[in-house]
Parts: sequence; C-alpha cells; structure tokens
Amino acid sequence: MVEFDHFKMQAGLPSFVLSVSEWIEKTNAIGIFVKKGRYGGTFAHKDIAFEFGSAISVPFKLYLIDEFQRLKQEEQKLIGWSAKRELSKINYHIHTDAIKFNLIPKKVTPYQASLIYAEEADVLNMAMFGITAKEWR
Repeated sequence: MVEFDHFKMQAGLPSFVLSVSEWIEKTNAIGIFVKKGRYGGTFAHKDIAFEFGSAISVPFKLYLIDEFQRLKQEEQKLIGWSAKRELSKINYHIHTDAIKFNLIPKKVTPYQASLIYAEEADVLNMAMFGITAKEWR
C-alpha cells in the first residue's frame, strides 16, 4: 500500500484533515495545506485538487475528461476561424493588386473603382467566411 491509498481511504471521514496533515508531513508535500477551525479546510493547488478528486471520484474524473474535450473542440473552432482570418489578411494585398490591374477598367472614377473593390471583397468574404462585410458588421 502506498501513502496515497491510506489518504484515499480516509477521504470524507472526520479524520480526513488529520490524514492530509500526516500525508503532507510524510511526503514533504508543497502546494497543499490544512487550515483548522472555523472556515478551515484542506486547500491545494488546482492541479493537485484535480488529481485527488479524480482519484477519489470516477464521475468527477469523467467530468474533467468531458470538459477538457469540449474545451479543445471550442479551441479548434476558434483556431479554424483565426487561420482563415489570417490567410485572408496575408493575401489582401495580392487580391487588391489583382483587382486593380485585371478587373478595373482604366477609365473609371474613384467612386466606381471603390464599388468594384467592395464587390470583389464581398466575393472573398463569401468564399472565406460565408458572409459579406455588411453581414459581418
């Protein structure tokens, strides 16, 4: 039996605080401490608390795993959006130069040129994000 097994068996019992104190002393643990009295309790760094909670409670461990996976999926969605945004930002000058030299006739007013740029920008927005600049706003 390792030190943690004794600690795990005591979890939830009135002697739990004493068990933690003994465990801290025996292992020279840092990041965890016991405060006695009113408003007292056992306090630990969040990583230590998650590990102890996972060892003591299977539902808690499953909850942590599910939550971690959910957060990673959300992160991937944001990274995908960010990658598309960065790609469009990097290619902006290439696109505007292509519009300027290939799509805009030589004899147009600046206002007409701005409309052509806006229309082509909307084509790019639709291709990258599925919405126009006006919808984005």
